[in-house]
Amino acid sequence: MPQLPAPDYPADVRARLEADAAEIIARYPDSRSALLPLLHLVQSEEGHVTRTGMQFCADVLGLTTAEVTAVATFYTMYRRKPSGDYQVGVCTNTLCAVMGGDAIFDELKQHLGVGNDETTEDGKITLEHIECNAACDFAPVVMVNWEFFDNQTPESAKRLVDDLRAGVPVEPTRGAPLCTYKETARILAGFPDERPGAVEASGGAGPASLIGLRLAKGEAPQRRVVHPRAGGPQDEGSHADPQDEAAAEHLSSHDAPQQTSASDPAHPAGPTAEEGE
Repeated sequence: MPQLPAPDYPADVRARLEADAAEIIARYPDSRSALLPLLHLVQSEEGHVTRTGMQFCADVLGLTTAEVTAVATFYTMYRRKPSGDYQVGVCTNTLCAVMGGDAIFDELKQHLGVGNDETTEDGKITLEHIECNAACDFAPVVMVNWEFFDNQTPESAKRLVDDLRAGVPVEPTRGAPLCTYKETARILAGFPDERPGAVEASGGAGPASLIGLRLAKGEAPQRRVVHPRAGGPQDEGSHADPQDEAAAEHLSSHDAPQQTSASDPAHPAGPTAEEGE
C-alpha cells in the first residue's frame, strides 16, 4: 500500500531544526551538498532517520524525497529504525575476525539476546557487525558510538555492554569520552562538542599505527609497539623510552588483558611456513 505523507515535526521542533539547517546549509556553495550533515541533524532528533526527517531535508534543500531516500539508504551510518543509546559495532572484517572479532560478535549476540542490527529491550544497546574501523593494529576492535575499544576479548566486550546498560561510566581506549548516539549524531552534523574537555581528550592514532611514520622520519622505533599487559612477559634487556611506554599504554578501563604477538615472546609474529615444510 502507498504510504501517506510523512507527518511534520511539531512547530517548535521544526523551528529549531530549521535554524540549525540554515547554519549547515550556509557552509556550502551548493545547498544540496548539505544533505549528509542534515541527515545527521535529523538523526540527532529522533535517534534514527525517519520519514519525517527525510521530508524535512527535502523541504529545506528543494529536493525530492526520492533523492533524499536514495542517500539515506545508501550509507549505513544512517539508522532507518529506532536504535539504542549506544551503538556497539564489532569489526568482523578479515584481521579483526581472525583475531577474535567473530567470537566477540557471537558472544555478544547471545549475551544481549539480540541479532545483528537489533536493539536490546531496554533501548540501551544496538548491536551490529561493521566493516574495517582502520584500527587493525589493535585488532579485534569494538566501537561504541564511533569511539575505539581496542584489543577486545569476548569477556571484556561483555563487561563493556553490561556497564553501558547499568549506567557505569566507561572510557574508550582512544578519543573523547562517550556520549549518547543522538549527541554523536549532532556532532557529526558539524556542531561543536560542548562537553567540557571533550575536544582536548580526542586523541590521534595509537603508537602501533604511527610506527611506519616514525620510521619514515628516520626516528628510532620504540622497542614495543603494543604495551605489555599487567603481569605480562618482559623483553630481556629492553630499555624502552619511558615516554614511548607511556604513550603505548591502553587507557581504556575495558582494555582486554590478552597476550598478543607483539607482547608475547612465546608466540612471535613472523612468516608462516609453506605447506609441506
